[in-house]
Amino acid sequence: MQRSLSLGISPCPNDTYIFEALVHGRIGTGGLTFDTCLEDVETLNAKAGRGEYDVVKISVAAAVRFLDKYALLPCGGALGRGCGPLLVARPGVRLEDIADAAVAIPGRLTTAHLLLELTGLHHGPRPVLRYDEVIPAVAEGKVAAGVVIHEGRFTYEAHGLRKLLDLGEWWERDTGLPIPLGAIAVRRSLGPDVARQVTEAIRASLTHARLHPEDAWPWITAHAQELSPEVIRAHIEMFVTDFSLDLRKEGKAAVTRLLEAAARVERSPLREPSF
Repeated sequence: MQRSLSLGISPCPNDTYIFEALVHGRIGTGGLTFDTCLEDVETLNAKAGRGEYDVVKISVAAAVRFLDKYALLPCGGALGRGCGPLLVARPGVRLEDIADAAVAIPGRLTTAHLLLELTGLHHGPRPVLRYDEVIPAVAEGKVAAGVVIHEGRFTYEAHGLRKLLDLGEWWERDTGLPIPLGAIAVRRSLGPDVARQVTEAIRASLTHARLHPEDAWPWITAHAQELSPEVIRAHIEMFVTDFSLDLRKEGKAAVTRLLEAAARVERSPLREPSF
């Protein structure tokens, strides 16, 4: 029997790479079909808070707010080493200069924002911009610095900016764990059987992408903010890791550690995330 689920993912190359085969019917999904919408990560976080999707990509930092409605899956997310958000600024700006200055962030609920908060290095205003608007705002001097994610890791230097701090490296040094950026969540009310079906479908979709990368390329490039093939490939290589196929023990430990940190910041209890 067919069952349709609403699916929300980002237009970033790692998501479109992982989900292309699932979205376009290239794999078996156990009778599931997906009504898919592509939106930026902070929009997805907000809609997850309102329970608008059956299956949704969310920031791991935001998940602490939604674990009453959603369970996290052990696959499909973005987690790894050397792939964390970057704090960038114009030349001549030092890390100590921005302690009380305006720093643009790609969303209040993003893992990037949580990491900035956890460093304790910034106490000033944090205007929220869509992730692809952060670099222009910094380059134009509208803010003193900005936290960049996604393709921004590969393009900020071309805009004349320099790195002040690699927030992912900071996390890895502090915890010894990889940095968990995004996760796939499924509505708890759908039950464990549907969650298992979705997990199997995502893994099959990623496996198909690795075996037949040419299938996904048109859809990836149609939605990528940065159209350079080199940047798109580098993005996929950086953010789609073996943890995207299976979190395993280390990945689950990393996600749990970040959720615990988010719960402390939010001053809220932490519900069991599932996996």
